[in-house]
Amino acid sequence: MADPIHQFVIEPIIPFSLGGVDLSFTNSALWMMIAVVVSSTFLSIAVRRKALIPGRVQVAAEMLYEFVAGMIRENIGPAGRQYFPLIFTLFVVVLMGNVLGLIPFSFTYTSHLIVTGALAAMIFVMVLLIGLFRHGLKFFSLFVPPDVPFWMFPLIIPIELISFLVRPVTLSVRLFANMMAGHLMLKVFAGFSVGMLAFGIGGVALGIVPMVFNSVLIAFELLIALLHAYVFTVLSCIYLKDTVELHH
Repeated sequence: MADPIHQFVIEPIIPFSLGGVDLSFTNSALWMMIAVVVSSTFLSIAVRRKALIPGRVQVAAEMLYEFVAGMIRENIGPAGRQYFPLIFTLFVVVLMGNVLGLIPFSFTYTSHLIVTGALAAMIFVMVLLIGLFRHGLKFFSLFVPPDVPFWMFPLIIPIELISFLVRPVTLSVRLFANMMAGHLMLKVFAGFSVGMLAFGIGGVALGIVPMVFNSVLIAFELLIALLHAYVFTVLSCIYLKDTVELHH
């Protein structure tokens, strides 16, 4: 049975190092480039005609646009329109990483903590820097919820501070863990089907059971891929709201 962990191994395609630093072009980088090409091509084709009566591709692109725009309106408010390019790009990057990873022999770059951690850290740093730039030291009032008695500050402030600092950790681990766990299950059940072939005709018949179950898992994983792209993006919107609106 093939090693189910092997699918997560980052392997160099074009080895290259500079000053002792490994800058190789890897399978992870390759699938990131594929995600960029696929998403850019899809959106370019969708907006090329700008038809008054849109075709299927244009409808899909408009639905994607409106979905992200609605997410921003609901979680940040009208002032959140300034973040649309960032949120839209973030959603597409995560969605492509999740969905393309379901293709056989592909690589799921969102199953690596370094990728999800970098995206989460970017949002965290942006919230901190933009919040301080716009609100100055008043930004730290974020750690003091409204209507909290003064005598509870020593308890509430550390809790709010810890909650703020763990945002990038929870945001990144949630996505990485779900992608990794789902793909492990798919690989394990696929291995069961292949392993049954060693038992002859009876094994082939028994191998159908995990194969059918794996087909259901693939559909479920597609739903999870869409869901966690949404969760990652909507939480980013909620965090970015702190740069627009503070507790009063």
